[in-house]
Amino acid sequence: MAETVLSMARSMLGSAISKAAAAAGEEMSLLMGVQKEIWFMKDELGTMQAFLIAAEAMKKKDLLLKVWAEQVRSLSYDIEDCLDEFMVHVGNQSLLQQLINLKGRHRITVKIRNLKSRVEEVSCRNTRYNSIKMEASNTFDETDSMDDVCNHSPSNIEEAKLVGFDTSKKELLDKISIDADDDGHCWVLCVVGMGGLGKTTLVRKIFESKEDIEKKFQYRAWIVVSQSFSMIEMLKDMINQLLGGLSLMECLEGLKGKAIRAHDLGTYLRDQLKEQRYFVVFDDLWNTHDWERIKKIAFPGTNNKRSRIIVTTRLDDVANSCTTEPFVYRLKLLEKECAIDLMLMKIRKNKEDMENDDKLKNIVTELVKKCGCLPLAIVTIGAMFANKHSSKWEEMCSQLPSELESNPSPEAIRRVVTLSFNHLPSHLKPCFLYLSIFPEDFEIKRWHLVNRWIAEGLVRARVGKTLSDVGESYFDELISRSMIQPSRVNVEGCVKRCRVHDIMRDIIVSISKEEKFVYSIGDNLPAIVVDKFRHVSYHGNNYPIVGMNFSRVRSLTIFGEFGQRSMVFGSSICSPQFTMLRALDLENADLPLTQKDINNIGLLRHLTYLNMSTVRWPYFYALPRYIGKLQNLQVLDIRYSEVSILPTDISKLLMLRILRCSKAGFYGYFDPDEPIECLKYTFGMPLLLTPLVGSTERKRIIAELHRAYSSHWSKTWGVRVPTGISKLKELQVLEVIDMKLTKSKAIQELGELHRLQKLWVTTKGAQDSKLKILCEAIEKLSSLRSLRVDGTLEWLAPSNFSPPPLLRKLKLNGCMSVLPESFRDLKQLRKIYLYESKLDGRAIEILGRLPNLMLLALESDAYVGKKLPLKEKEFPNLKVLCIWHMAELRGIRFEKGASPLMERIEMSWCELKSGIVGIKHLEQLKEISLEFRCKVAALHLLEEEVKAHPRKPALWLPEDRNDTDLGSPVVLTEDEGSDGEATESIHNDAGECSQVIV
Repeated sequence: MAETVLSMARSMLGSAISKAAAAAGEEMSLLMGVQKEIWFMKDELGTMQAFLIAAEAMKKKDLLLKVWAEQVRSLSYDIEDCLDEFMVHVGNQSLLQQLINLKGRHRITVKIRNLKSRVEEVSCRNTRYNSIKMEASNTFDETDSMDDVCNHSPSNIEEAKLVGFDTSKKELLDKISIDADDDGHCWVLCVVGMGGLGKTTLVRKIFESKEDIEKKFQYRAWIVVSQSFSMIEMLKDMINQLLGGLSLMECLEGLKGKAIRAHDLGTYLRDQLKEQRYFVVFDDLWNTHDWERIKKIAFPGTNNKRSRIIVTTRLDDVANSCTTEPFVYRLKLLEKECAIDLMLMKIRKNKEDMENDDKLKNIVTELVKKCGCLPLAIVTIGAMFANKHSSKWEEMCSQLPSELESNPSPEAIRRVVTLSFNHLPSHLKPCFLYLSIFPEDFEIKRWHLVNRWIAEGLVRARVGKTLSDVGESYFDELISRSMIQPSRVNVEGCVKRCRVHDIMRDIIVSISKEEKFVYSIGDNLPAIVVDKFRHVSYHGNNYPIVGMNFSRVRSLTIFGEFGQRSMVFGSSICSPQFTMLRALDLENADLPLTQKDINNIGLLRHLTYLNMSTVRWPYFYALPRYIGKLQNLQVLDIRYSEVSILPTDISKLLMLRILRCSKAGFYGYFDPDEPIECLKYTFGMPLLLTPLVGSTERKRIIAELHRAYSSHWSKTWGVRVPTGISKLKELQVLEVIDMKLTKSKAIQELGELHRLQKLWVTTKGAQDSKLKILCEAIEKLSSLRSLRVDGTLEWLAPSNFSPPPLLRKLKLNGCMSVLPESFRDLKQLRKIYLYESKLDGRAIEILGRLPNLMLLALESDAYVGKKLPLKEKEFPNLKVLCIWHMAELRGIRFEKGASPLMERIEMSWCELKSGIVGIKHLEQLKEISLEFRCKVAALHLLEEEVKAHPRKPALWLPEDRNDTDLGSPVVLTEDEGSDGEATESIHNDAGECSQVIV
């Protein structure tokens, strides 16, 4: 009996094993099937994306194509989401985990099958309704549209007189009139600027000037260059305008019986122009290749008759290829008063009408603002208002953005901007549309925008370049194409911030909505949305959205106050409804961020960009341990929070490129320097946790208590970095590290971050052994470009610290006394900021020998000498000198040959009892700014020296001039000089005696 039972058990076990093996084999087969489906969907997605690019370049876009492209785009979004979901929930798992995760795999399998069915349906639908034949072109057809654009352009609108261009006209005429070098070549000038800026208007007025052009140039031609222009037709037009119709007939007669070639027409034209003086304008040139062809075919190689060619373009690279920098004229927006004059002329009003009517004044001012002082926008919108009764103007003004989409009267603006947009390469179009996320007039940070692009997958990798480098090149290209406007440029000439022209932004908002790309929720927009959008942006709206499908949303950005967040997102900003969210950007949001928000961050498994660096409401104090689940995270920014310790799991974020974490450097409730106050809050904590205290204050107190306890009452900006940080091989930015809190092992690991470009550390209270390890780690960072160190710095000099040779920016905040000799090797250093360094004249001598230093900032007794002499051959590339809070400084002298490129001097909180001397030696000086509590001896002498300066630099003084003037200068004795040099009395150019430092 026992044997029978045992036999049956063995049989059942064998059967179970066989079934399990069969099931496992079936599961493995299904798993392989899913992989094949994924490969298919990837191929399908690539084909769809190629189709959408080709559809964008189609010469003729009929309604059927637009509908089909919209269906394909929607389908491609869903496929992309499905692939991302697979990679996050299945693709990154081991084989065993995939076999176990049957539910997740089954869900994705069903999605893939449904998507395959939709792909077949879309394809069949196209076949059913007369198949669309794709005849893509590299450029869109603008033959028809260009005529309309030209007909609406300022040069063809009678009312668009040369308002506000008097100065520009004079400057351009001066360049035309300058005698060219006798090099045998025609002189080329280029006018560059964004579309609608008035380039054509300005050059047309010069071209039509009888006194300046007609009398001086016998042969003149105005050639409009389209993106797809015909060289043969252009040459015919040139011959006709320059030489006359008879000459064109003669040329064509000689080519009878032959195929007309550009070479033959060019040969004829060159022979005729060789000994003639001509003036030719090429309006709206788009690429350098076309210019090289035109120059080679249409013009003779030598011409000593002082001929001139003017090119207008929207692109900087085209301008630079046409001529050299001195002959590139960059046209700017109209001055506000000129813009108002032009608007008044368009609406048939005058200054007197505006001054007597406050309502009209407000409307005109608002219209000019909405037009951004762009001439073409003012002309077109002014014409629209002129055709309406003035009683409707106020209402129209408030509705102007929507009018741009529906009213045909501003069509010229749309076509000019669309022309620029259509000309963008395919990789730049989504990057440009992405700008519609930002509010009107918002100043966009370069690094912020580039990192958003990268995190969203809009930047394409290139061999030999980092994604950051490629993203930076995208930004620079949009600047050069005049699609975005620089708003802040640093001393190196790099655009750090930009803005989007208001009219330009209205157009890209329209395109973004049409393509379901970006939806911006503002106070004047409807709250009911039924479409799916890729990116959602809130602009200070306190109302919920109804009908929005958030399952497809890839980025959420909030600007300004958002008081009703719970009505939209529920109890947490990290809502599970944002299942596919890649970017969560709350930097400019005015809303509380609680610990509950940050605890739920693990729900957003697709995140690549997380920015919660809101200054006003940092109520969270710890990152959850499962932050490591965000395997795709590239950017983590939680500056100004109460977080003082980074969890160990941060080392699992292997794709992390930017890690910005800093805690507040002050306490509102638990200040250790105020023990009585601290005890009061500590013993009163039970009361503070009751409903008697408001929830907002209670959250803040709890968060601050956590920070105080976990950081041992540290008052630095830094946080503790865990061991294992060396695993983040992609890391490029790391700030701010507290050396006192961080273990020696983690500090040592910093030296293994070979791609790190920016580092910020605080050393206050750190042990000497840790500082030595820090020195050794920094020396290994061969890619480091920017370094900031806060705290006592006297350990740098005796440690023989050798900073990375490629360092371009250095901030040192703390007492040093002695500058290391190794700083002489910082040949690439561009900017240095010194705070409380207490350095002497020897340090200035070391810095003065750095060949590429452009900015020197000395603050709060960074320099302890009473006189600051900038000597001959020192600071050869210095452009900006900033001196703030220098209590001991008594005088500054610029010797002849020192700082030959100096452009700006900024000073505050100083008493220069010996004055500022030698301004006349700074040949490139543009501005001297004496700001708050800056006092200077013999101010009238400085003013006279500035007045006599050939470049006429600006001298900015506080409102009360008497508070700035210290009167007669004080003589410094030899003992008062930091370097032991004496002082002597000399006469200035005005013949008056003043004391100077020598």
